[in-house]
This record gives sequence, structure tokens and C-alpha cells, in this order.
Amino acid sequence: MQNRNLTFGLLAAVTLLAACSQEQGGRPAMVPEVAVVTLEPQEVTLTRQLPGRTNPYKVAEVRPQVNGLVEEQLFREGGIVEGSQPLYQLDDAVYRADYESTRAELQGARAELNVARLKAERMANLVKTGAVSTQDNDSARAALQQAEAAVAKARAAVQRARLSLDYARISAPISGRIGKSSVTQGALVTANQAQALATIQQLDPIYVDLNQSTSELLSLRRAVEAGSVEDARDLPVSILLDDETVYEHRGQLEFAEARVDPSTGSVLLRVVVPNPDHMLLPGMYVRAEIGRGVREQAILVPQQGVMRDPKGNTNAMVVNGENQVEVRPVVVSQTLGDSWLVEEGLSAGDRVIVAGLQKVRPGANVTVVEDEREKAGSEKQVVSTEDTVAADS
Repeated sequence: MQNRNLTFGLLAAVTLLAACSQEQGGRPAMVPEVAVVTLEPQEVTLTRQLPGRTNPYKVAEVRPQVNGLVEEQLFREGGIVEGSQPLYQLDDAVYRADYESTRAELQGARAELNVARLKAERMANLVKTGAVSTQDNDSARAALQQAEAAVAKARAAVQRARLSLDYARISAPISGRIGKSSVTQGALVTANQAQALATIQQLDPIYVDLNQSTSELLSLRRAVEAGSVEDARDLPVSILLDDETVYEHRGQLEFAEARVDPSTGSVLLRVVVPNPDHMLLPGMYVRAEIGRGVREQAILVPQQGVMRDPKGNTNAMVVNGENQVEVRPVVVSQTLGDSWLVEEGLSAGDRVIVAGLQKVRPGANVTVVEDEREKAGSEKQVVSTEDTVAADS
């Protein structure tokens, strides 16, 4: 029994030694497998997030145009008012009396006009027969003209008195949300006083005022003039609230200020945003994702495929036509989602390694597997620009 066990042990040892000597005899090593992404050109919209604050679309301060005591407040503070809606009623007894007085004066002026007209007509007939002198006829005509002027003056006085009477009821100049009232019933107000009775703000739509640096603006204009990007100012603008949520309504860029703020070196951009629910209030801090330009034939590479060497230069591992690994120095400008926007170093058709980088070195042969993610350029993309900028290689 011992001899049989010894024989089996010797056979196992011989087999193991034979296997080891076969491996050491030059068995070919396994070729590493890497995942690559084949780059394809695509059209992307470059956007930029700019900080800004909301401002009302219209602001109107309600002030009296006549003197008087506040008799009644006709609105609810903080509510929505419509244009021409009555807000305050002043004591109008004096203005109503003045209005009735001027109407009476107008009636008297019209009566005198009728008398002067009849007299002028009689004089015109009598002067033809020589019954009255030419001078009397001229005097009658002059009296008629004076009566007509008196009627016009009285009519203007009636209109003025009517305006004063109407101004005693103070109305909203615009539609919007009205704030608190600065006066109460019984307060004395004066025409065109410095203190506003209330302030109305139109909040739908609402303005978002942004600041863009002049260097960025000049860079974009040069790119548009060079033809590398197309102007994207007509694209909708997305608004990001302070809690990082995206506002449901998108805005439109209305204009860019034609001057630079000397204190900040920036240019004002104004965006108009629908605000039907009054979610945006004046003075809120927001960020706007605004279109900077559309770049055709852009090359995007996944961030996993871009590395930095000890000197800070950016590189990418590329598999060439012989399935060998090459190192390519690349220049990237900004991140677009989970990808880098390539400026130099890579072109359409390049196969960039995005997985298995730790298993390869330059010049090594590899087995290529296409990465499962969608190929870049499969369809038009709208991408957001982050503030990160890579160093040029």
C-alpha cells in the first residue's frame, strides 16, 4: 500500500514539473483587453452659466396729482391690480363744485356767442344797404370772434376741472402686484409728492439681468467671425433657481447693453422670462444657462479617456490601426456633461481608450472592445459648459 501511494506521488510531481517547464518554455502571454470609444463629429450648442438677479418687467409708483384727504382705499395690499383700476378715493367735494361752476360758465359763454352771432349777421345784411357803417359791421364781427374765444376758453376750463375731479380718484397706471400702502384713510396727500402712495410691479413676464465678462464676449465674437461657431443668442435660456432646480419656463435674451460697467468690467445681458405663477420675485439670485454658440463638427471625448502627466499636460491613449497603443497630446477647453471638448490632438475616427488603461503601455498590442456607451455624435446635442478649463498641452 505504501509503494502504491509513493508511486502516485511521484507521478503527480513529474506532471507538475512538466507543466511548469512548459510555461517557462515561452508560452505566449495574454493580450490585454481595453474598451474604446470611436470619436465622431457632432453639432453641439455651447452654453454658459451666468449669475444674475430678477427685476420687475415694469415698476410704477402711485402718486396723487391733486391735493386732498384720503377718503377710501380701494385695493388689497399685496394683491393683483389691473391697469386703470381705482386705488384711492380722495375727498372730491371742492373739485366737483369747481367742475359744475365751469360748466355753468361754459353755458353763459355759449349764450353770449349766440347773441354775438345774431348781431353780426344783422350787421352784415344792413351794411349792404348802407343802413349801418362799415365800422359798426367790423365791431360786430370782432365781438363774434371774442365770443367764440370765450366759449373755447370756458370749454377748456371745464375739461381741466373734469381732470381734477377724475384725479381725485387715483387709479393704477399699470397692471401688476401692488405693495403696501404708505397712507391710510384720512391722510392728507399733495400733488406730485415725493413719497409714493404704493408701488406696482409687473412680474409676468420678469427680467433676469446677467453679467458677462468682456473677455468672454470678445472671445465669442472672434469665434463667430472666424466661423468656428455660429451665434446662438436666439436659443431659449434656462433659469436655475437658488436650490439648484430648473425653472419650468425658459426665457429669451432680449438685449445686451452697449456699454461696459467700469467697476466690474462686464456687460449687462437682459433675459425676459415668463412668470405666470409669480414664482420668480424681484431681487432673487438665479443662474441662467445661456447659449454662447453652436459648433459644428465638434469632437467630444469622455473624461475617462483624458489623463494628465506629471507636468500637467493632457494626453489620451489611442489604439491605432495595428491595435497598438499610442499616446496623443491633446488640448481640451471645457467640460460638456461627462465629456471634454477637444480643440487639438484628436479627430474623427480615433479610438480612445476609456477602460483598461492600467493594463497597457505605449506600443503594446491590445484587444479592442467597443465601449457600451452611445457613440458621440449620434445626434445633435445641447450641452452645458462648466467653469473647468483644462491646461493646454
